[in-house]
Amino acid sequence: MKFKAIGRSGLIAAAVGVLFATAPGNLVNAAEWKPSGPITVLIGFSAGGGTDTQARLIAAELEKRKGWKIIPQNMPGKAGGIMARKLKNMPADGLSIGMAVTESFGYAMLASKKAGYTAKDMTYIATTTGSQMGIVAKTGKGWKTLKDVISEAKKGKVFKFAGMSPKHADINYLIEQKYGVKFNTVILRGGKKVMNAITAGDVDLGYGAGIQAKAVRAGQMVNLASGLGKRLKVSPDAPTLMEMGIPYDLGAKFIFVGPAGMPANVRKTLADAIGGVINDPSTKASKFVSARYGGPEVITGKKLDKFIQANIEDSKKLMKVWK
Repeated sequence: MKFKAIGRSGLIAAAVGVLFATAPGNLVNAAEWKPSGPITVLIGFSAGGGTDTQARLIAAELEKRKGWKIIPQNMPGKAGGIMARKLKNMPADGLSIGMAVTESFGYAMLASKKAGYTAKDMTYIATTTGSQMGIVAKTGKGWKTLKDVISEAKKGKVFKFAGMSPKHADINYLIEQKYGVKFNTVILRGGKKVMNAITAGDVDLGYGAGIQAKAVRAGQMVNLASGLGKRLKVSPDAPTLMEMGIPYDLGAKFIFVGPAGMPANVRKTLADAIGGVINDPSTKASKFVSARYGGPEVITGKKLDKFIQANIEDSKKLMKVWK
């Protein structure tokens, strides 16, 4: 497997006016919507990863509960950006929605010179859960924390370090600058590909948003550091990047979105249906997010719009590092 090495990404933080695509109307009192045909779910990451698995499990449960026909379709690339470009031009009638992560509408979008979409091109329907972002390696490497990697790197070794987005490449650059080391950073399309690359030995370490949890519990992989503002639930001994002097939270949430202009009743019906599935502990989807990510985190409506905007503002702060 061959990868194109990526150094510090060229980041251009254009001023983005965020006008969220919440259609008029009261979300609480909106009448329930019924789809007039099959619902296509564009999945912004590769098959087998956390986004893909959630989307398919939720789709299967909604078909059973609601009698809806749902067609999942993978559209990976650009950290969810390829999916977003396609979705923004589709009708906002509820029959075309997508699933990605909040970073797809934050840092990854802002960092791209040609994103092809903006935050205002989307309607934000519902989050499902939050990531358990960690820096991961095989236990056979003998590393216990990221500090062990850095110690070897200071001796001149250049390790292949896989990420899933421009944000990961830029966090790697900050680690390099702080500790005087060099990584060969590569960007792969989703957590599944990162884990496969680590397992195959094609890279030495990489970022996992929770997909690594089972392998960590089995002793096959180790979380070397937490990318969250707190330590990981499955690896409480792994230090956070913040504790290591990298003052950024890489946590993201998995999210369903639609094109801008989606009617309020459509948005609410979809949000209620998705939330109902993920919050029901008896469903496969809920069990999946509980095992991998620590449980459901459903945000909808105005609270979700505010969350997205706050995420964009946080992303802009990190991007100022490059100015």
